[in-house]
Amino acid sequence: MACAPHGLADGLPDLGEVERTALSVAAERRLGERIMLEIRRDPAYLDDAEVADYLGRLGGRLAAHVEGARPAFEFFAVRDPMLNAFALPGGFIGVHTGLILAARNESELAGVLAHEIVHVTQSHLARMLGAQNQGQLWSMLALAAAILAAKSHPDVAMGAAVAGQAAGIQNQLNYSRDFEREADRLGLELLERAGFDPRGMASFFERLWQFGRLYENNAPAYLRTHPLTTERITDMENRLARRPYRQVPDSADFVFIRAKLRAQEGTPAQAVAEFVAQLTTKQYPFEAAARFGLAHALLRAGRVPEAEAECMRLAEWETKSALVAGLMGAVLRAKGDAKNAVLRLAAARASFPDSKPLLYALIDAQIAAGRAGEAERLAREEALATPGDARLWRLLARAAAEGGHKGGERRAMAEAYVLEGRLDEAIRQLELAREAGGDYFEQSQIDARLAELRRRRQEEAKERSPWR
Repeated sequence: MACAPHGLADGLPDLGEVERTALSVAAERRLGERIMLEIRRDPAYLDDAEVADYLGRLGGRLAAHVEGARPAFEFFAVRDPMLNAFALPGGFIGVHTGLILAARNESELAGVLAHEIVHVTQSHLARMLGAQNQGQLWSMLALAAAILAAKSHPDVAMGAAVAGQAAGIQNQLNYSRDFEREADRLGLELLERAGFDPRGMASFFERLWQFGRLYENNAPAYLRTHPLTTERITDMENRLARRPYRQVPDSADFVFIRAKLRAQEGTPAQAVAEFVAQLTTKQYPFEAAARFGLAHALLRAGRVPEAEAECMRLAEWETKSALVAGLMGAVLRAKGDAKNAVLRLAAARASFPDSKPLLYALIDAQIAAGRAGEAERLAREEALATPGDARLWRLLARAAAEGGHKGGERRAMAEAYVLEGRLDEAIRQLELAREAGGDYFEQSQIDARLAELRRRRQEEAKERSPWR
C-alpha cells in the first residue's frame, strides 16, 4: 500500500521507513472495509453514483501519479456542511459535501484529496500506531470511531482518539504535525504532477486557517483533525514561490456536481428559490450549472414539467457532459416514461461509454421498462468485466429478481456483500443460492465460491485473534 519513501527534503524531518508493525497491508484494507460498512449504514453517507464517480475520477487522476505501489483507492462523500475530509485505513477517503461546496476551484478540492492520498500512501495511521507500539485492533478501531464522530462532534472525536490510545498525548500530536508536513510536501508535488495548480492546496488551507483564527471556537473541522500552523502555511508558500504560475480551468463536472449538491440542501422550495434568484439576477459563474441545479431542485420538489423545460435549455450540453445526459434520463423516469429513458440513456452511453452512472441509470430504466432480461444481460456482462463494483452487482441482483432468477439474484447479492466486507451475509446468500437449485455447472461454481469465502472467514478470524 505504501509507496517508496521520499528522501529528506528542504529541511523536513526524515520520518524513516514506512513501518507496518501494527497492521499488514491486507489487514489494514480489511479494517477499512469494516469501518466503511458502518459508514454506509450512517444516514449521512451520500449514496449518489454521480458524486462518487466524480470524486473517484478526480482522485484517480491524482492517484495515477503516485510514485511506486499504490492501494485501490475509494473516494466517497458524506452529507455534512462541516468542512472536513479524512483518510481511513486501506485507501478509503471521505469528503464532506460542505468542503466540496467551499472549494472555489477544482484545484482546491484536488489539493485536499492529494493531501489525504499522501496520508494513505505514507501509511500515516499504521506508522502512528507503530511508533506507539500499539498493535492492538482496539486502538485502530478507537481511532476509526473518532473519525466517524468527527462528522458532527470534532471536539468529542479528538477526545475519543486520545482516550482510545494509551500513549502520550504530546508524542501523538508531534507525530501528527510531522505527518501533516509530509502530506503537504508530497501532496503539492502530486497535485502538480497531475496537472492541477499546486496553489490550490495552499490557498484553500490558508483560507481555512484564516477562518479558524476569526472563529477559534468554531474552527473548520478539517483544522481539528489536521492541525494547521503558520509554519506549515509559510512552508507551502515558500515552495510555491519557486514554481511558475499556471492557470488550470475547472472541469464542467466540477461546477455541475457543486450545483447538484447545492440543489440537495435545505427544503426543495428553498433550493428552487436559490437557483431562480441566480438566474434572475445573472449572479452565477456558469449559467448552464445554474440551470442544471435548478432542474435538480425542481425534480426534488416534484415539479417535473418545469424540470423538463430546464433540461431543454441544457440540450446543447447533453453530448458534452454525462451528468447532463443522466439528468435527462432522470426527468424521463420521473415522468413515468421508462421506455424513452432507456432510448435516451442508451444513446448517451455511445457518447460516454466509460460513465458508470449512465450505465447504472440505463440498467435501472430497463428494469422499470419491463426489460429485465436485457438489464440482466447488460449488468452481468459489465459486472464480470469490472468485478469490483458493488453497485453493479446489486443492480444485477435486482434484474435477476425481476426476471424470476432466484439463484442469480442470490449469487449477485453475495458478490456485492463480499465487496462491502460483509462475509457472513455473502456466505448466507450463496447457501440460499445453492438451495435454489441449478445445473451441475452452477452448483459447482457456488460450491467453489462458498469454500473460498469460508476459508477467507477463517483466516480473518485467525488474524484478529491476537488482538482480542
